[in-house]
Amino acid sequence: MDTFWTEFSTGMPDGRLIAIIVFRLVVSALLGASIGYERERAGKKAGLRTHMLVTAGTTVFILSCLEHGMQSDALSRVIQGVITGIGFVGAGSILKSEEAHKIEGITTSAGIWMAAAIGVSVGLGGLALALIATVLTLIVLRITLWFEMRNRNPRKTA
Repeated sequence: MDTFWTEFSTGMPDGRLIAIIVFRLVVSALLGASIGYERERAGKKAGLRTHMLVTAGTTVFILSCLEHGMQSDALSRVIQGVITGIGFVGAGSILKSEEAHKIEGITTSAGIWMAAAIGVSVGLGGLALALIATVLTLIVLRITLWFEMRNRNPRKTA
């Protein structure tokens, strides 16, 4: 049992660092939730939980690197790996319908990719950038949808 506690307590960060970690993870999950909630309201398959897990997960990758003192070149490679990996997650949300000759899910896939970028930003401590990116994402998802709907159903004039 002593081995367990020794392993668990070795290298344990101080209270201030734990508070920063918790704060960043909570902020990351909440920002992801805002995007995920919008996607769920729009009836998309990747919704609240997916976006929360993507933002929080990418934040964990970044915080793990920072906590263990990785150099910036190594951190850069981790970020590259996260971006590539999220591409595969996003690809899973794209559906091609042969019958309707239609591809769906590209916007949701881009939203997942943006959620990962937001998670990276939060992990690096760029909270203002992450908040602005989240607001921009929500604007793009909502306002452009409004314009698309308006252009699909133009008023008929005599």
